[in-house]
Amino acid sequence: MTDAQGNDCFYVKGKVFSWGNNLSFQDESRNEVAVIKQKLLTWMPKYQILIDGELYAEIIKEWSWFNKKFTLDVPGPNDYTIEGSFWEHEFVFIRNNQRVASISKKVWSWTDSYGIDIQDGENDIAILMACIVIDQVLHDDRNNASD
Repeated sequence: MTDAQGNDCFYVKGKVFSWGNNLSFQDESRNEVAVIKQKLLTWMPKYQILIDGELYAEIIKEWSWFNKKFTLDVPGPNDYTIEGSFWEHEFVFIRNNQRVASISKKVWSWTDSYGIDIQDGENDIAILMACIVIDQVLHDDRNNASD
């Protein structure tokens, strides 16, 4: 991941030989900040964010007819609702009925690239990890639809 100036600021590394998706989220010095771990055998996709081996938050894909919807369940009453367009290119994070972050997928790119705008004072790490999970879930959905 890069910042607005194109400088590397975070890295995501997958774990080989694991059941489900297990990703290491690392800072610019390659120190592990958190782990994203997929929960298996759930009705809808569910991922956990672990910090220092402890559960910090969960990201859950919600069921909806046309839009994509997720919940970022963090400790306390400050959960985020994440809603996206049918075309899977735009998402907004809503907390306490306020838009606090947005994701826009770059359409003309060789890889999946997103622009992420997070308001000051929000939980940057949790939001960035939720973006990784959303991309993973949507990628899995596209692959399953083409089977």
